[in-house]
Amino acid sequence: MRQVRILVVGGTRFIGRHVVAAALAAGHDVTVFHRGQTGPELFPGVEHRLGDRDTDLSALGHDSWDATVDTCAYVPRQVQSLADVLGGRAGHYLLVSSVSAYAPPQRRGYTEQAPLAQLDDPTVEDVTEQTYGGLKALCERAATERFGPGTLVVRPTYVVGPDDYTWRFPWWVARLAAGGEVLAPGPVDAPAQVIDVRDLAGWMVGLLEARTSGPFHAAGPSATFTWGEQLETAARAVAPAGTRLAWVDDDFLLAAGVDGQSLPLWSGGDPDVLMLSADPAAALATGLALRPLEETVRDTLAWTRTVEQPPTPGLDRERESELLAGWHAQRGG
Repeated sequence: MRQVRILVVGGTRFIGRHVVAAALAAGHDVTVFHRGQTGPELFPGVEHRLGDRDTDLSALGHDSWDATVDTCAYVPRQVQSLADVLGGRAGHYLLVSSVSAYAPPQRRGYTEQAPLAQLDDPTVEDVTEQTYGGLKALCERAATERFGPGTLVVRPTYVVGPDDYTWRFPWWVARLAAGGEVLAPGPVDAPAQVIDVRDLAGWMVGLLEARTSGPFHAAGPSATFTWGEQLETAARAVAPAGTRLAWVDDDFLLAAGVDGQSLPLWSGGDPDVLMLSADPAAALATGLALRPLEETVRDTLAWTRTVEQPPTPGLDRERESELLAGWHAQRGG
């Protein structure tokens, strides 16, 4: 296997961090472009280029790479400015996009050919829940226009695992590991898909080695997996004996003012919930290998015990108890 010179744009936090680790493990030559908030000590054997992609890309100099992995483009201007500086020096360009780039799907198991989201104002750069998906779709269009038809676009669902600074999945893992009665927000049969960051990173490096092009979902384990299966699997992996999931109707929770910040990853009232039912067949056919969810849960728990939990997201235990008490009272027991 030939050594690939890979430029990773944004390679020190979550996805980028694991892409760098996977590329190094495969014997490739890696350059990381980042703002320096995480120091070179993270990857001491890697060349670090410091800069801010929004204001100064001069650190990229005049070097050329065989491939570029862009992990942090949220508005098309960022793709355009990177292309302006790199030109043909980027090599095979991989954009990390999102399944949010789709228009709301109409069925489970939608493929990579489903229609993409469109913004009423394509010049907007304010990244919100309402604009995030449309902006990702515009980033994809800019990438293909500037880096060519061989552009590789990866659309993950929720990316989880060690180093997940969003603390959405880790919050659930830590809560289940604490045991007791756990508020589980319905509906139990809502779609749910995640992908372990290590599986995602290793697979993307393999796609670069093979010079694969086109869009791919990064999702698992299937288009029919449910939220109930996800929480129950996580509970089996880390919850102590006696832990009980108490399933609470989404209407009750929404009426009580609970939202996705209070219960991360919960689809509560989201009309676009089918976005988490992507068909992963194309990615699996190119070598995406999904580890058991139980392994991801256990490894995530181990990681949570090495870092300080942020104050948000997630319900505190007092509020959880209040909600459970109200739910049981409403149901008469």
